[in-house]
Amino acid sequence: MIKILLLAAASYLIGSIPFSFLTAKFFGGIDIRNYGSGNSGATNVFRTLGKKAGAVAFLGDFLKGFITILIIKIYIGIDISVICSACVVIGHCYPAFLRFKGGKGVATAGGTIFALYPLVGFILLFSLIVIVKISKMVSLGSISAAILFPVISLLLKTHKYFLFYSIVIGLFVIYKHRTNISRLLSGKESKISFKN
Repeated sequence: MIKILLLAAASYLIGSIPFSFLTAKFFGGIDIRNYGSGNSGATNVFRTLGKKAGAVAFLGDFLKGFITILIIKIYIGIDISVICSACVVIGHCYPAFLRFKGGKGVATAGGTIFALYPLVGFILLFSLIVIVKISKMVSLGSISAAILFPVISLLLKTHKYFLFYSIVIGLFVIYKHRTNISRLLSGKESKISFKN
């Protein structure tokens, strides 16, 4: 039990590393929380500072989930790695280093999914890319992927703990996008440009 708690705490702290915040500081010398949506996530970095900064922010947020959980999965097993996956995502969304105001968890959750079940990750990434390309709305792609996550996990007969994780994280990501959902329903959600 102590080992599980230590791994969960470590996963939370790793998730709390604010790569998007740090990327914005490095590329633009700004506090990303004072710009755009005020969200310290890769999408806001992309909108504010462009594709290069957005890509770096996304990669950092993705890799902290992927590397952490892949190591735990290999050396300890999927049961504990699923618990730690949730902790990494929570750390990203509520980081101790940024007064618990972080991103929406999509990139970091994606990293954990690729570490645990790569096929599920590829299917969700493909669906997200297609929806974003068509709609020009990252939020719609993220919400759609969150809805598809438990469906794909069930169809592929993944581990029962992973299936539970897919339901919890899917609902959590939707919850984090509740303001986006309101704007989508009212037709006021911002579209993204890939030209910058």
